Amino acid sequence: MATGGRPHLLVLNQYYSPGVEATAHLLTDICEALAESYEITVITGRLLGHEDEPDYERRNGVEVIRVHSTAFDRSGIFQRAVNYFTYLGRALRRGLGARRPDLVLCMTDPPMVGDVGLVVARRFRVPLVVVSQDVFPEIAVQLRRLRNPLLVWILDALVKTHLRRADAVVAIGETMKRRLEAKGVQPERIRVIPNWVDVSAIVPQPGDNVWAKAYGLDDRFVVMHSGNIGHAQDLESLIMAGKRLEEEPSLSIVLVGFGARRAEHEELVRRVDAKRVSFLEYQPRELLSQSLSNADVHFVGLGRGLSGYVVPSRLYGILAAGRPVLVGADEDSETAMLVREVGCGLVVPPGRPDLVADAIRSMMTGQHDLLEMGARGRAWVEAHAHRALAIERYRGLISELLGSGRA
Repeated sequence: MATGGRPHLLVLNQYYSPGVEATAHLLTDICEALAESYEITVITGRLLGHEDEPDYERRNGVEVIRVHSTAFDRSGIFQRAVNYFTYLGRALRRGLGARRPDLVLCMTDPPMVGDVGLVVARRFRVPLVVVSQDVFPEIAVQLRRLRNPLLVWILDALVKTHLRRADAVVAIGETMKRRLEAKGVQPERIRVIPNWVDVSAIVPQPGDNVWAKAYGLDDRFVVMHSGNIGHAQDLESLIMAGKRLEEEPSLSIVLVGFGARRAEHEELVRRVDAKRVSFLEYQPRELLSQSLSNADVHFVGLGRGLSGYVVPSRLYGILAAGRPVLVGADEDSETAMLVREVGCGLVVPPGRPDLVADAIRSMMTGQHDLLEMGARGRAWVEAHAHRALAIERYRGLISELLGSGRA
C-alpha cells in the first residue's frame, strides 16, 4: 500500500500530457481525476516537439516518469516502430524497478504495451487493467498498413497474450466489445466505458467568434475535420467532396490537426486543385470551444471495415460544442449508430465523396435544422458522455479489483 494508506496505481502509455494525441488527453484526464484517491505513477515516453520535458515531474498530483524513447515523426511505419520498441523496452525496465503498485493500468498505445503491463503486474502479483482504444493488429490489416502474414500472426499473438490474461479489459463501445470477445477475451472481464468530453471545458460559442475572425472563417459555411489526420479517417472522401463543391463560393472545408497522412492529403489537395479545402494546425485545448463552434458541420470519417476496431473519440467534443455531424462510416459503427439514434447529424457510407458532397449541399441549402441537431448532440453528451460519469466508472472498476471498497 502506498504512502499514507492510499493505493498506488502504475500507469503505462507512450503518450501523456502535454501530448496532443487522443490517448494523451484521455489518460491525463483519468489520472488527474483519480489522483484525488490514489497515488499514481505514469511511465510515458518522449514526445515530438516536447523532447525537453523533464524526466521526472509531479503534474497536477500525478508522478510522471518519461523514459528516453525516440520521438521520430510517426508518418513512416519504420519510425513509428522504433518509437514503439524504444518505449516498450525502457518502460519495462522502469516498471520492474518501480515501487510496488497495487494495480497496473495500460492504454493500448503502443498496442503491445499491455504485454509490458502484464509482466509488471505478474512481478508484483497485482491486477492488470487494459484500456483498449483500438483493436490491433486487425485495424492495421484493414488499413493495409500490415501485410506480412507472419508479422501479423506474431503481433496478434502478443496482443492476445495480455488481453486474455488481464483482470479487466475496457472497451470503448459495444461493437468493440464484440471484437474483443472474438479475440478470446472472456465477456465477464470486459467493461464498456465510452470515451468522454469535459462539458465544462468545451461549450457552444457563436460561429463568428474571435478565433473564426482570426482565420477569416467568420462569414463562411465551414465544414471541419478537427483531430488526427491519419489512416482511419477517410479524409480523401471529404477532400474530393470539396472538389465537387467548387461552385459554392461561401464554402470552406478546413482540416485541423496533424497526423501520418497530412502531407499526403495536402498533396492530394494540390493535385486535384481542391480550392475549397485548407489546413490548420492543432489548436490549444483552451481554444477548442471557439474552433469547434466555428464549424457549421463537422465531418467524422471512418474507413470501410473499421467498425469496432477504432471509435473516433473526437465526436464527443463536437457534440459538446453544439454542432451537427456528417458521418462517413459503416452503418454498424459506434459513431453512425449514435448519430442516427440521437438525431444530431447525417450518415453516409464511407468512401463516397459524391454522397458527402450531396449531404453538405443539403445542409447548406437549409434542408436540415442544424441548430436543432447541434442542440440534441449537446444534450446527449451532458447526459451520457461527460467526463465525471466516465471517471466514476473507472473508479468503480478499480475499487472492485482492489477489493478495497474505496474510490
